[in-house]
Amino acid sequence: MEKQMKSALESMMYVWGEPLNVKSAAEILEAPWQDVYTCLKKLQEEYETERRGIRIREVNKCFQFVTAEENAPFIRKLCTPVKQKRLSQSALEVLAIIAYKQPVTKSEIEAIRGIKCDRVMDGLQKKDLVRGVGRSDGVGRPLLYGTTDRFLKNFGFESLEELPEIEEIGSVIGEEDLPEGAELQQIASDLPE
Repeated sequence: MEKQMKSALESMMYVWGEPLNVKSAAEILEAPWQDVYTCLKKLQEEYETERRGIRIREVNKCFQFVTAEENAPFIRKLCTPVKQKRLSQSALEVLAIIAYKQPVTKSEIEAIRGIKCDRVMDGLQKKDLVRGVGRSDGVGRPLLYGTTDRFLKNFGFESLEELPEIEEIGSVIGEEDLPEGAELQQIASDLPE
């Protein structure tokens, strides 16, 4: 009976995440709270004695899993966010084409940009910003690409309908920010209306 109770309590603490109140646990287990408390104290002692990476902490008759204090440097390294690289100009161009023309083939993207985009496409797929969404009916049935939910999330859109109109982009970035020799009309003519 005690072994089963310990197992149940471990599962409950793991899933609950918050400190597990002894009285609440006792109600769920349909056992006297004193028995549950004793069982939790034994579990706490076992984890401590075995020097496990997970320990059980008691705060005001509530118990919770915590990491062992001596492992803090490793946890800190694991949880320190890695600085994410910004997208290159090429990646942003390809991403914009896909966002506005999707579903679109790689050859259509390359025709608009006038340059191969294999490596850029691989990078965007690894970042989970674009993905294959089907096959074209054209010769060879090339893969069609579209944006992902991560794209929407990272760029702050709820849906593709929130993408700004081409005219809005021109007013936001201004003509002086366009690539040399490019005109907004030229860029807009390659994208859907």
